[in-house]
Amino acid sequence: MTTTTPRTEVLDDPGQPPPPAPAPRHHPARVTAAVLCALLGSALLAGGAATTWSRYRADHRPLPPDAAYRKAASLWHTAPVDGLLPPVVEDREAGPGGSSRTWTRIALAPDADCAVLPADWRAALAAAGCTRVLRATYTDSTRSSLITVGLVFTPAEAKVMDGLRGRLPAPPAYEYADSRRAAWTAGVVAEAPAVVYAVSAFADGRAMDAPVPAEEAARPGGTGTVAEAGLGHEAKALAVRVERALGALAAPPGTEPDAQAAAPRRPRQETP
Repeated sequence: MTTTTPRTEVLDDPGQPPPPAPAPRHHPARVTAAVLCALLGSALLAGGAATTWSRYRADHRPLPPDAAYRKAASLWHTAPVDGLLPPVVEDREAGPGGSSRTWTRIALAPDADCAVLPADWRAALAAAGCTRVLRATYTDSTRSSLITVGLVFTPAEAKVMDGLRGRLPAPPAYEYADSRRAAWTAGVVAEAPAVVYAVSAFADGRAMDAPVPAEEAARPGGTGTVAEAGLGHEAKALAVRVERALGALAAPPGTEPDAQAAAPRRPRQETP
């Protein structure tokens, strides 16, 4: 019979320091993948930031004047109607002797094609073309006058629009008969391929012989029923206010209001 001595474990000597931990093993493939992922992520972030910045600059870069002018031809359907034909218009110096005037919109027509214009207007616009017509009628605070304002948008270039000066006849009324027209004006907008016109009438329904140019009726010392009632002032002032509103909407994106006001403007091309 053989006797075997049991094996016993050898314990570490508590007085000795523990053996050092094994050094981590680096896998070259994993390190390379991590570096590539980091570089790819940085590239994607940089590319996204560059794209966002480019889009921001493109959205906020002012358009060249010609491009802004052409873009304004679409304002008849891209701009809010209350921006083009405001519900209330005020002018502190619009009336005779610089008196204050307030007009309230009482009738607003749906945008229409150019068939709503009379034949003489369609003939005058033949070279420029005609895209859309917007119309509204206003009354003054005393409700003694009616003023129709119209916006006629065209696809024409500025040079063609300039050729309309002096060729626009008396404009049509809206929501009252043309026989009641008293004073009128029509001008070419400087900032957009559009015409703004206005025609005024007495609210009491009286018929007139023929409408007179607003410039003539608004001259200092003017005599006659139309001039003395201030209907020339009404048509002229309301047309100017609507034209300014359209010009502000047509301004290129990024244009500062102060800079726009200070910039030289082409004179309003009003039909005499």
